[in-house]
Amino acid sequence: MAVSKPQRIVMHWTAGKYEMSASDFEKYHEVVEGDGTRRLCKRRPEANNDVNDGDYAAHVRAKNTGSIGLAMCCMEGAKERPFRQGKFPMTEGQLDVFVEMVAEYAETYDIPIDRRHVLSHEEVDVTLGVSQDKWDIMWLPHMSKPDDVVAVGDHLRERIINARDKKFRSRGRDREAMYDDDSLIDRIVERLKNELG
Repeated sequence: MAVSKPQRIVMHWTAGKYEMSASDFEKYHEVVEGDGTRRLCKRRPEANNDVNDGDYAAHVRAKNTGSIGLAMCCMEGAKERPFRQGKFPMTEGQLDVFVEMVAEYAETYDIPIDRRHVLSHEEVDVTLGVSQDKWDIMWLPHMSKPDDVVAVGDHLRERIINARDKKFRSRGRDREAMYDDDSLIDRIVERLKNELG
């Protein structure tokens, strides 16, 4: 069933090297490479509004309709149990850029940043009840080993909300402050003092 606009964001790691691969270009909407470079992929998020035409980013099993797929290029050779981060572990700098990117998409498409709408690949299994058989994203650079997928997702969502508020919400507060009565009067008085000497 088609939707009119993207409904959710699914967060991934590619399980690849630090550069976008040809497969990544097909599967996701945008990726963050190991050095923090953002790369647009083949399709815009709107391609996933209707997957019946076969021309969409197939990044999540049975939940592609309305799902924006965003990923970090990393984690090739990583293993969940026993944990091994491999030669291409997610980096903190890469994660910082990814968090900002997810915040931008959530703001652009008016997607709530909560467990049902901004979630990791494996959280689709737990939260939406559609088996994925993945472990992204259960580990972050500050962790010694993988943790509960929803706890990690909650940590990511908190960072994403903070990034969104810093980038987008502060503009609204600045604008409100600009038109605050007391602030406006103070600025007018100051300007008149300067102009009249």
